[in-house]
Amino acid sequence: MERHDVVRNKTLGAMGRESKSLTLNFWFAVLVIVFGGSTGSALSAGSEGGRAGAAAGSLGGARVLRDSSQAKKKDLVVTRVFDAPVERVWKAWSDPEHVKRWWGPNGFTSPIARIDFREGGTSLVCMRSRDNHDFYNTWSYRKIVPNQLIEFVLDWADKDGNRIDPTQMGLPPGMPREVRHVITFKTVAGNKTEMTVTEYGYTSDEVMNLSKAGLEECLDKMAAIFGKA
Repeated sequence: MERHDVVRNKTLGAMGRESKSLTLNFWFAVLVIVFGGSTGSALSAGSEGGRAGAAAGSLGGARVLRDSSQAKKKDLVVTRVFDAPVERVWKAWSDPEHVKRWWGPNGFTSPIARIDFREGGTSLVCMRSRDNHDFYNTWSYRKIVPNQLIEFVLDWADKDGNRIDPTQMGLPPGMPREVRHVITFKTVAGNKTEMTVTEYGYTSDEVMNLSKAGLEECLDKMAAIFGKA
C-alpha cells in the first residue's frame, strides 16, 4: 500500500510539473478546463479542436474554472515597439510565411497559414505541439485599414476550418465562444513601429493573465523576425 502511494505521488508530481510548463508555454491555456485522469483521451478528442482543444488536452488535474458568464468583461491590451517600419510589421499578419514564423508560443511551430487577408475573408492558422498535435483557429476579418488597423474574430476550428463549439470538448459554458481582436500600427521615432494588440471580452483574471503570457511569447517570436524590439 505504501509503495502504491509513493508511485501515485510521483506520478501526480510529474503531471503537475508538465501541467505548469504547458500552461506557461501555451497562451490559449486561457481556455483551460483541467481534466482529471488520463490526458490521452482528451488530446485525442481535442487534436483538431483549435486552441481550446489543445489547452484541454494538454493539462491534467481536477480544477475547473468557475462559471463566469455573469462576470464583468475585461480587455487584454499589449503594446510592443518593433525595430522595423510599419510595412514590414504589417506583413507579420498579412503574409502567410511571416505568420508561420511567430504563430504559437514557445515550443510550438506553425506549419499551416492559409491567409485570406481581406474584409469578409477568413484565414485558417495551425499551431503544432512538440508531440505533433495540430490545433486550428480561424481569423474572420471585420475591418482592415492598410498599415493602420486589423480587426478580426478568432474562433476554434477543425483542420477544414469548420467551427467547433468548445463546450463539445468539455469546456465550461461561460468560456468565450469568439475572441474579438484589434491590432493597431503606428510609426514612431527612428522608423520603428508601435503595435498594440487588444483582445476583448475576458471574464476571468486567471484566463486573461495566461493569455497575456502566451501572447508575449508570440510577440517575442515576431520581434525576432525584425531584430531587437
